[in-house]
Amino acid sequence: MNDLTRKVINVALFQAAWFAAVLGAARGMFWLGPLAMVPTLAIHLALQENRRGEVKLLLTAGMLGFFFDTIFVEGGVFTPLQHLFPRPFSPPWMICLWLNFAATLNVSMAWLRGRYLLAALFGAVGGPLAYYSGAKLGATEALPTTTGMLLLAIGWGIMTPLLVWLACALSVSKKAPE
Repeated sequence: MNDLTRKVINVALFQAAWFAAVLGAARGMFWLGPLAMVPTLAIHLALQENRRGEVKLLLTAGMLGFFFDTIFVEGGVFTPLQHLFPRPFSPPWMICLWLNFAATLNVSMAWLRGRYLLAALFGAVGGPLAYYSGAKLGATEALPTTTGMLLLAIGWGIMTPLLVWLACALSVSKKAPE
């Protein structure tokens, strides 16, 4: 499969899973995001050469995202519709969004590799917009405030280059000795 086809599949899967998670939560179908992630990640991993590194990236991003969102929920920055875990813990549908984002880092978002300042800018703009869009679609109890959006911008301005660096570091395939 050529690189462009992989990227198109990656973007399509990302968008479908993002909408499934956000709209599922907004409509009380909290299971839809996690359910959508199963085939999304299965297809994603099937198309990867370094599955072990990619699984490590996904697990790390999910864990970091869980802590990131939990801290922001505790701080009152945003209030996602909860399911399964009590507040302030990040709900499973939001953890799926972190897995979903991480699945783009070595494929459709690979252009950010080594461009950490650009990754910070991309995260500082894109991260808060994703939260705002999710809120507008009804996946949170209220829209983030201006201060909340600024805090999300700072947080995502840090997290995106960190995740890009992790994607790069974990994607290094180990060659067998010759």
